[in-house]
Amino acid sequence: MLFDFHREQPTSFWMKNTYVPLDMIFIRADGRILRIAENTVPLSETLVPSGGPVLAVLEVVAGTAKKLGIAPGDRVAHPIFSGR
Repeated sequence: MLFDFHREQPTSFWMKNTYVPLDMIFIRADGRILRIAENTVPLSETLVPSGGPVLAVLEVVAGTAKKLGIAPGDRVAHPIFSGR
């Protein structure tokens, strides 16, 4: 799931109502990945911070970032990151 905040800002997510572990990919307005929180803990209320201002967060099944070799600094291609 892709969450678009419509402007860059620091943010935090939690896993309170999520029953499966996820990788959270925090993405800057230019499409570059700022941070990846891998294998987040299901049902946890612990905040997972972005680590700086981001435009969006992409949640994927835990292990996806490692499996695909996705890393901070990589660029994400999506229309929300173009023209801003």
